[in-house]
Amino acid sequence: HRLLIWRVVIELRQSNHSVPGFKCGCQHQVMDAEKGLKTKRSASENDHKLDSEEDPWDVPELKDKGKPWSELSTFERIWRVTISWIVKPAFLVGLLYLFVCSLSFLGSAFQLLGGKRAGEAFSNNGIVKNPIAGLMLGILGTVLVQSSSTTTSIIVAMVSSEILDVETAIPIVMGANIGTSVTNTIVSFGHAKERDEFRRAFAGATVHDMFNFLSVLVLLPLELASGYLFHLSKAIVDSLDLNSASGKKQDLLKKITKPLTDKVVKLDKKLINNIATGEGDTSKSLIKVFCDPATRTINETVTVTLNGNETIGSHMVWQGGRLVEKNFTNSFCSSSCLNATWLVQSEESYKTECDFLFYNTSLSDSSVGVILLIMALVILCVCLVLIVKTLHSLLRGRLAFLIKKTINADFPYPFAWLTGYIAILVGCGVTILVQSSSIFTSAITPLVGVGVITLQRTYPLTLGANIGTTVTGILAALASSGSLYNALQIAMCHLFFNISGILIWYPIPKTRTVPIGMAKLLGNTTAKYRWFALFYLLLIFFIIPAILFGLSAAGWYVLLAIAGPVFIVAVAIIVINILQRKRPHWLPKRLQTWEWLPLWMHSLDPMDRLLTSLAAHISALFRCKRQNDVESYSECNGVAEPTEQELDTVVMTTI
Repeated sequence: HRLLIWRVVIELRQSNHSVPGFKCGCQHQVMDAEKGLKTKRSASENDHKLDSEEDPWDVPELKDKGKPWSELSTFERIWRVTISWIVKPAFLVGLLYLFVCSLSFLGSAFQLLGGKRAGEAFSNNGIVKNPIAGLMLGILGTVLVQSSSTTTSIIVAMVSSEILDVETAIPIVMGANIGTSVTNTIVSFGHAKERDEFRRAFAGATVHDMFNFLSVLVLLPLELASGYLFHLSKAIVDSLDLNSASGKKQDLLKKITKPLTDKVVKLDKKLINNIATGEGDTSKSLIKVFCDPATRTINETVTVTLNGNETIGSHMVWQGGRLVEKNFTNSFCSSSCLNATWLVQSEESYKTECDFLFYNTSLSDSSVGVILLIMALVILCVCLVLIVKTLHSLLRGRLAFLIKKTINADFPYPFAWLTGYIAILVGCGVTILVQSSSIFTSAITPLVGVGVITLQRTYPLTLGANIGTTVTGILAALASSGSLYNALQIAMCHLFFNISGILIWYPIPKTRTVPIGMAKLLGNTTAKYRWFALFYLLLIFFIIPAILFGLSAAGWYVLLAIAGPVFIVAVAIIVINILQRKRPHWLPKRLQTWEWLPLWMHSLDPMDRLLTSLAAHISALFRCKRQNDVESYSECNGVAEPTEQELDTVVMTTI
């Protein structure tokens, strides 16, 4: 309506007509209209106030808008059962399959774009000896390869090869724990259209971030001061019988997704490990040329010549129409087979050439990575939208009630406190099965958004996923060809880092609310300012780690001189904000609010207006040829925008 009024005012002005309302003698009508408009505005504000009093974090009631079962005919009942219990669940399973495949494509794209550079960074032993640099490298490396399992496997391989020592690798493992949560943060963007869904989904994704950040904030200084993870893991590994230990990585989920993902691209992931350990060629492409090992049979004829009692050899030869093993010696062969000719069959091992979409193309790794990234994001977004819509249609009525009651319910008193710990075990078990915490947490993020799982239940599930992902490092350590002792020790450090974090931030109710409260704050901010989600993603996972890594590489003095004051100011602001909410009387009157500062220093509103205006101008540039958009029309044709008085007058006259 506002755009239409703008167009009316502009056209009246251009045709030299007076704006209605000034000379029509309808001032009384305008005054009456203003009173009515004020009344409507007041009622609207009251309704908005009532709406705002509702808790947006409450799980929404998904109502069944269809006809009751008792009113359905026989055909309608069969149709509902077929669609609701067969077709839609099968469609949802197919979408989840494509969703997991898109995550695999996303990981492959990031590995093509930055995998070799991540390997080179890991191989720079001088830089990673700085714990801050190691922490940031773990974050950046995991974001680049989109898998904490891959980063952990690289670290385990380097420790096993004694390129890195265990103490140096511990901060990198902590950074990998932070970087793995970037995937489900990206997944939450699929709910950006619906404000409350986006609020819940983004909070459900970032509660993982908050737990990891808080754990590192407490445990990294403790480790640097006491080395407790190093000594604890060393004591555990010393007590194990490593002679009989063996391990083989089992990727159960990948066996299901490989038939599709392997038709698109196959990467030589060992090359990243080899580059990190200093054995790989950085000029070699990550895209495979030769894939599956195979054997072929070679038939040839040999003449057996015996020499004394010496064994000439054991061969599979044809005799009597079948293959038999013959050991050619004088005792075996009589004079009749001396210098005899036999048909010998042998097997030769070789690798077959690959057969997938991006095989043997003229494109570089970076070009394939960009194409694969775009394709992965498109599939990911489409699957997320369809998954959300399918969940909305499925989770209605009695079914929604049963699912939400089962997932979010607590055990009966006095065992209610056990519910969260069972959820931790469930998250751990599922993550071990799928061999990826990113896949598990990304799968439950849409469920949080649509309101099936509460944020309070998501938190323990996420903690369990953190423990489950450490099994990959343990399996990689058991299968390592180098020092099993060192490899298993760093894997144990990863495990007990997560267990220690859980012991700090979960059992005590007061500490449990800290990461959940921080995630809610981020969710509320994102619901109000949609652009904040992208800003958070870039700032936390790319910009800050890159800056701190660069400062750490320059040396301790540079890091402390620049980052130290910033860190102190940030901590002081956080403490003051907490006191302003909890104990404002403890603060000087000046610091009880931030109103004395410029608005841009304590509010995101100026930035929001700037970005909104910038987006509007950019949009107008692409719509200059469309005359039905008044804003772009006035801007492109050099016409001044209507004044507020003109707009109000036209509104009143129209009313």
